[in-house]
Amino acid sequence: MPEHLQPPGPSTKSDVEGDREHLRIRSRTPKPYRRQNFELLEPSDRVVYSASTAHVDGLGADIDSVQASSYALDGPSYTKDSTPASESGTEADDEHFLKGLPAPKARLHKGLRGKNESLSGSSTPLLSPAILEEEGRRKSLGLSHGVFERDKRGAAEKSRRRKELIRRAAEVLLLACQGGLLASNRDVQPFLRSYRRELFTLSSVFAALVAVYPLRLASWAYRHKSPADLIPVCIPASFDPAPLLYPPLIPVFVSLLVAQGVKSAVPLNVVLSICALPRPLIPGARYWEVYSNAHWLLSCIPCFLGSYFPATQLSGGQDISPEVLVLLYPLHQTLCLLLQHLTTTSLLIAELQLLSAALINLLLLAYSPQAVILKAVLWGGGLSLIIFCGQVIQWAISLARVPKWRFRRIPLSPKSGFTSRLLKHLWSLRQPRHGTVLGDNGSSSDSGNSTDEHPDGQQSISPRLSLKKPARPDSDHDMPPSPLTNDVRFSLLDPLPQISPRRHTLPVAHNLGNRLKGETSSGRRKRSASFSVQAFFSLTPAQAALRRWLYACWVYVCVFATIFIGIREYVKQYAFQGYEPIGWALGYLFGDLPRFRFEVVQANLERWICLPARLESSADVCSTGWVQHVRITSLGEANTRLVLSAYWLAVIVVGLAIVFRLSPIYEVDTRRKVFHFMMVAMFLPTIFVDPAYVALALSLVLAIFLLLDLLRTSQLPPLSKPIASFLTPYVDGRDLRGPVVISHIFLLIGCAIPLWLSLAALPRTGSDTLLGWEVPTRDVSMVSGVVCVGLGDAAASLIGRRWGHRKWLWGGGKSVEGSLAFATAVFVGLMAANVWLRVGGWVLSPDGGGGSVLGPAPVVGTGIGGLLAGLWSWLWWSTSVQKTALCASMASLTEAVLTGGNDNVVVPVVLWTCVKTMGV
Repeated sequence: MPEHLQPPGPSTKSDVEGDREHLRIRSRTPKPYRRQNFELLEPSDRVVYSASTAHVDGLGADIDSVQASSYALDGPSYTKDSTPASESGTEADDEHFLKGLPAPKARLHKGLRGKNESLSGSSTPLLSPAILEEEGRRKSLGLSHGVFERDKRGAAEKSRRRKELIRRAAEVLLLACQGGLLASNRDVQPFLRSYRRELFTLSSVFAALVAVYPLRLASWAYRHKSPADLIPVCIPASFDPAPLLYPPLIPVFVSLLVAQGVKSAVPLNVVLSICALPRPLIPGARYWEVYSNAHWLLSCIPCFLGSYFPATQLSGGQDISPEVLVLLYPLHQTLCLLLQHLTTTSLLIAELQLLSAALINLLLLAYSPQAVILKAVLWGGGLSLIIFCGQVIQWAISLARVPKWRFRRIPLSPKSGFTSRLLKHLWSLRQPRHGTVLGDNGSSSDSGNSTDEHPDGQQSISPRLSLKKPARPDSDHDMPPSPLTNDVRFSLLDPLPQISPRRHTLPVAHNLGNRLKGETSSGRRKRSASFSVQAFFSLTPAQAALRRWLYACWVYVCVFATIFIGIREYVKQYAFQGYEPIGWALGYLFGDLPRFRFEVVQANLERWICLPARLESSADVCSTGWVQHVRITSLGEANTRLVLSAYWLAVIVVGLAIVFRLSPIYEVDTRRKVFHFMMVAMFLPTIFVDPAYVALALSLVLAIFLLLDLLRTSQLPPLSKPIASFLTPYVDGRDLRGPVVISHIFLLIGCAIPLWLSLAALPRTGSDTLLGWEVPTRDVSMVSGVVCVGLGDAAASLIGRRWGHRKWLWGGGKSVEGSLAFATAVFVGLMAANVWLRVGGWVLSPDGGGGSVLGPAPVVGTGIGGLLAGLWSWLWWSTSVQKTALCASMASLTEAVLTGGNDNVVVPVVLWTCVKTMGV
């Protein structure tokens, strides 16, 4: 007899459970993307957050095997081809993040639901011969469905692990290449020799902790249970080493490049690198501790070396003492906790560590006027708002979370006037709807709904089914008076009669009250509101609106007080040499206008408004290039700043008009790239003209962005809703990850950080009120951030999403075509900046390409001199092309492998490091 016609044999408990499981898997659902973990055929199609099953001395390990990775165990682990766009922000360039969802599982015909029994009353169609043959082959070989799937999953895991290892090996190799290029730089080698003990200590601690970590895991596994494998340590199929690589290494690379201008940057960042090491690497560090004594002790080792070896002591001729370096660990940990509390899930672990290190460097190493202003805005303004407005903003957020129907409603007063009561009663005498009866105060209530009184005084409408024929009351006393009969006996001067609600409605259940109060309609327990939200339930809508405005007024008053009292006084003392900041700003922008100068002199306001001095001789200016000559002698420095400001405003207006024009035509990713091109148009030709003014403008715009996002997040009237409405059409998965919209902020930071770092490494000049506001030299690295974010990222997105068919070996959303477009755009942008430097005739910095090597080659007539000049120029261009191509390639590969940080911030810093090191 054929197998499918044989009667079913006695089924065991496991068979019954298998049948139920099979039926549940094949059940229909209107939500195809809602799947259980075991339903996904491939482990790469789901996101798994790994949680340690046990913690001993800060280590999480399984009893049989211990999964080890270079990534700190504090963060999530992903078994996906690539990290989602909402995690690192790197997948939004080539593909939309929704493409990472698993494909809907293939469903069989709706009749194929059971094995031997029909669920719908009709006979189940028979299986095809091919399926029968396949099942017979599996049974003959002794292979069950679970074993087959397990083998398939195991093969997929091995393939994913190999690809992931290649990807992470490439990431480590890129960082190693950056370190090798940095060590070969002639300007960096003196600092490598000066701080060789501190750098050797950092490398030794880093290597020792990484090497000992697998041994600690294996020792833990053997102490708790005898594992099945000899070496109970396996590398997971997907891990992210970004918290282990970028926070310890990037600050040290940057500090070595700016050490010529900031002498104490290297020892500070050596200690910060040790402080930024992931906690699971530290022996004895427990995950529940905020501060680890062992970690703090390791961060103090460079300080001990500086004390015991006077030849390399940290305080020799520097501004930072060893006592300050010892306190860096608690400062770093406290700042990371504060930033995590403010941003919640908007930033990844590596981004938090890098942000904390950058803020500490700004706090301790700011010496130029632009850096002091940025320090006053971020540190002074941020801490002031946290102290004075933190609790008020939390109240405003809690109040905004309360829905309108939860506020207390004001009942009608019984002492209302005669006219209002009469109109209310006459309105209640209208013909009621079918199935409705008169409620309290003469108002009609639908019999399909009943009103339940909650303990907090709120009323909720609960649906009920009424009988077709209402039940007769038990007595005449319970009979509600009908306005259509002659039994109504009341005076218009008396209060309206109280009418009892309808009774005997369906459904009638003994636990209906408990279900309505504590459970949902499906029987699940209701999620209770937090205590901070419940505190506002007793307010009326008018009181809630009034309280919102009071919160907003307090925040606005604190913001204005912080700016015009705290920040203004600090900037006056440490950035403007005692000059009034408002008067200095007026002179800085309008000081070259004749009418403005005349009015200031006539009103005797020279002490408050700082007017720039008139230029007497232009001989020195002409030697610095024709652009400088036009800026200083023809237009004037202040007028040039006005021209730059007007140019920026025109670019913004045109860009926004283009974005609004493209909104109904193109998708959001294409419209977002218009902002990238706006940054290129605004800053690529203007940074070399006046880099100090551009750096100041970027600092102020960053402060404005942070303040506006704070108002949007706090939902304070009247600015929160317009800001949210403007940003909503341009957000992506990265912005939906947490409360902070980070796209525009990271775009600005990616363009500004290379400029700030380049200015930190260059000398400053200036006189009188503009001391420290003139930069005599220029460098290509100033525009590396604008080129990387504005050109490279936009080109990779536009090309990769349309023609990116060849994915990288490790998979994910990055394509080879997109990476080639990124490298090409960066190469073109850097070469264009190099040409603009030579055409403008600016004096180039000595470390920006070898000093005179990048300068214009002298032309000595014709003949042999002209031939040598042409050969010299050809050699210069060939060398510059090679260096630029290498920098663009390294930045493109870093963008392709990066998953643990935002590419708009990390990749510009990497490109700046390469350009500065290679001397492009």
